[in-house]
Amino acid sequence: MNRIIAQHLGVLRAATRRIFNPPLAGLLNILVIGIALSLPAGMYVLLQNAQGLVQQLSGTPQISVFLSMDAKADDIEKLRKQFAQHPAVDHLEFVPRDQALQQLKQSTGLADVIGGLEKNPLPDAFVIHPKPGNAQSLDTLRNEIANLPKVEQVQLDSAWAYKLEALLRFATLAVLILASLLSLALIAVTFNTIRLQILTQRDEIEVAKLIGASNGFIRRPFLYFGAMQGLLGGIAAYLIITASLALLNRPLATLSQLYASQFTLHSLSAGDSLSLLLFSLYLGWLGAWLSVARHLAQIEPR
Repeated sequence: MNRIIAQHLGVLRAATRRIFNPPLAGLLNILVIGIALSLPAGMYVLLQNAQGLVQQLSGTPQISVFLSMDAKADDIEKLRKQFAQHPAVDHLEFVPRDQALQQLKQSTGLADVIGGLEKNPLPDAFVIHPKPGNAQSLDTLRNEIANLPKVEQVQLDSAWAYKLEALLRFATLAVLILASLLSLALIAVTFNTIRLQILTQRDEIEVAKLIGASNGFIRRPFLYFGAMQGLLGGIAAYLIITASLALLNRPLATLSQLYASQFTLHSLSAGDSLSLLLFSLYLGWLGAWLSVARHLAQIEPR
């Protein structure tokens, strides 16, 4: 077992050295891979930050529930319990009709006109703050509340939620398309690099086959080469994203102060960073495997 591990480590070290031979070409390949990966990953980070910013600006929509004019105290208490126990409701506020009338007087400046009314025309109301969810779940909650007894009208301003979801779906799809295209480009870069490696070592491969080396033994250093190149490209992408966000946060801090905010761009989380590195390693390995499978079969001992 120790011998097998030592052999793999030796092949890995040799493959890593080969990446930087010559050094400039190896660094350029890694930089190309890093830039290709940083574009969709950077867009993903900006999308995550944009979601947080929009939630701060918009907040969770409120549902205004206006009760019937003939609703009694028992009806109100029954509805309060139903709303409080509902799994989609975070918290709620009860606005008595007299309080609503006073608020209307203060906000409209029509105290004289409102004071001349014979009776209070406003109903009792609940202001429900639902738990975060998509626009469809908010509409479902609104329709459910509208069917309750003693509920006259339910208002929900969900237009912004639909617009936000449509925008985020579009942005997410754009990121996925870009990531797919650039992943293919990364595989193509690794494919071509391994092809050149195979062609430059054609004589060595033929000799190895003559003395009985298996295809797995011959394939191993190229697979390690592709995987290590992809991993180093992923590290380069992570560094590019981190440095870019650090540069953007400086002017953003000044801009956010002008709007009395403290918004900052957050970099990749630990889980996302690990996913980026593993994904880049896999793409490098896949490009190497495809290239080896394509070209190694064409080399036979003379």
